[in-house]
Amino acid sequence: MPLVSESDHVAPWWLPGGHLQTIVPSLWRKVSALTRRRERLELADGDFLDLCWHGEGGERLVILSHGLEGSAEAAYIQGMGRALAADGWDVLAWNYRGCSGEMNRLPRFYHSGATCDLAAVVEHALEVHPAKTVDLIGFSLGGNLTLKYLGELGEDGSPRLGRAVAFSVPCDLACSSRTLTTAFNREVYMRRFIVSLAEKVRAKAEMFPDELDPSRLEGVKTFREFDDRFTAPLHGFEDAADYWARSSSRPFLPQIRIPALLVNAANDPFLGPGCYPRDEARDSDWFHLEVPRGGGHVGFGGLGPNWAEKRAVRFLKGEG
Repeated sequence: MPLVSESDHVAPWWLPGGHLQTIVPSLWRKVSALTRRRERLELADGDFLDLCWHGEGGERLVILSHGLEGSAEAAYIQGMGRALAADGWDVLAWNYRGCSGEMNRLPRFYHSGATCDLAAVVEHALEVHPAKTVDLIGFSLGGNLTLKYLGELGEDGSPRLGRAVAFSVPCDLACSSRTLTTAFNREVYMRRFIVSLAEKVRAKAEMFPDELDPSRLEGVKTFREFDDRFTAPLHGFEDAADYWARSSSRPFLPQIRIPALLVNAANDPFLGPGCYPRDEARDSDWFHLEVPRGGGHVGFGGLGPNWAEKRAVRFLKGEG
């Protein structure tokens, strides 16, 4: 019954509340780049993914997956990479399609359920890296990808896959999307995501004018509107509701068959009640859930090294 009843996370005294614990690290934490060696992974469908590596030939490798409209250069990715490298891991941080600074080649983008791309990265890493153990860490959307991917693998997972940790995961996408439509969340968080996504739609529409109509961005203010008009039709879903239902990781949690930890802060402003899968954790021998009182969304600290990095190292080392 791997439900962690008590978390040792303590939020910084000077960052009260989930919003400050989310916003301050996101905007002002700076971490110098660790993963400097670049590689372009060509995909079977003609597209590509840009990978960033640190270390060569170690016995342990960790693959890091970023959040919505993030990148491999994000402070939380590089900070996690530095913490793991200091403890002996080689690190592979990857950029989703269109997130490395260069637009991807196909009309499609990335999305919350696109585990085929994570699978391609894992398969490539297993082929080219001699690590005895490959671990996975994901943040937010990247955490959803990680957990869904592991659930899809089920009993068929690679024997070299070791453990996984996911932070701040909207594992029920419909619930999270509703939570982000409340007044403050819509103005502070949703607006920023929509602006960034809209810029990519306009850039992609110049490449594929017959497939994307940028005029459909008019009036888009929520994920439901954006996903109905763009994400769903581009990626083979009926509408936003179908996309959310088929891409949420929560239904896949019971099928996970490697030790996996989900850490979702109780005060995460992005998450609603459906994003805390306590029943799945109580019923599983593999899936762990930890719900610290504080931490915000991909926060868990201030401007320096944070608790999430220490927690991930501890879990990946099998220390609880």
